[in-house]
Amino acid sequence: MVFQLKSDKKETEVKTIRFPLELVGRIEQVLINKNVSFSSFVIQACKFALDNMEELDEK
Repeated sequence: MVFQLKSDKKETEVKTIRFPLELVGRIEQVLINKNVSFSSFVIQACKFALDNMEELDEK
């Protein structure tokens, strides 16, 4: 399965999370000219990780 960035907005809750600077830099590089916010990327990456964890648990 390939991770694909999507642009969508939904009801949200604010959470504070600390990221290593190196990881922030890597994410920001990927997002250049993608019209996707940092928050949207993190949400999509978390959903992708959770979906794949569930698939592994089922096997």
